[in-house]
Amino acid sequence: MSFMEHLEELRSRILKALAGVAIVAVCCLYFANDLWRIVSEPATSALKHLGYPQTKLVQITPMETFMTVWFKMPLLVAIFLASPWVLYQVWAFISPGLYKRERRWAVPFVLTSASLFIVGGLFGYFLAFRYGLEFLLGIGQHIDIVPMVSVTEYFDLFVNVMLGIGLVFELPVLIFFLTLLRIASPSFLMNHSRYAILAITVVAAVVTPTPDAFNMMLFAVPMCLLFYVASSRGTCSRCTASTGGSRGGRCCAGRAGYWPCWPACSTWCCLCWATISQPTGHSSTDRAGRALT
Repeated sequence: MSFMEHLEELRSRILKALAGVAIVAVCCLYFANDLWRIVSEPATSALKHLGYPQTKLVQITPMETFMTVWFKMPLLVAIFLASPWVLYQVWAFISPGLYKRERRWAVPFVLTSASLFIVGGLFGYFLAFRYGLEFLLGIGQHIDIVPMVSVTEYFDLFVNVMLGIGLVFELPVLIFFLTLLRIASPSFLMNHSRYAILAITVVAAVVTPTPDAFNMMLFAVPMCLLFYVASSRGTCSRCTASTGGSRGGRCCAGRAGYWPCWPACSTWCCLCWATISQPTGHSSTDRAGRALT
């Protein structure tokens, strides 16, 4: 293909991906009210748990609710729901440049990438965002400060956390491609894991909405586990690539063509473990204080 043909193919894939997101966003408009109740539930729960009399979000400008509930929120939900279609378009664009034995990773790539992105959003919604928001709203509780959370400010914070954690949870897919393309070996990743842990901690400090150690570790620990699982499974990808998917390509992941599902499974295990082990009966502000001390 010539350079202009590559550009035309790229344009076509981008338009198809955007069309898929737009269709899902239009469908989400029908459920906009129900979706907003789900999105705003962490805020109302945090305000109720902290004992504030005002437990509802406020509208400051005339266009605030319309732009947030009927435009931004359906677009955010569509990005998550249409992620398999978008990732398929990405794979369809790069697959012509791959060998035949490498193209069979299409289905595992789309399923694993989409599942990790969605699981990252769920992890942020049920754990990281809730604890972080309750910590922020409870900071001024003992000095007679009453929060008044606007719709726009709340949703902007919600989007930053959801998309940020969803994208960072794509780390196993990135490691998989680094090992598959022989840019980095599993032994190299394991030997330099201390730098990876440092980078994960920095990213966790940036993505989490609060500066306390408890919420940062709530996000950093599962990411470190994902890094070690993905690095160990990276050996399987190199083994499979070197054997071309033959029967001799069996390795520690069992059947050679399906190791990318392991990061998704491990993510689900981390999510379930964090949900089960979360303490009850105390606010996130108290837990953060104990973590700092």
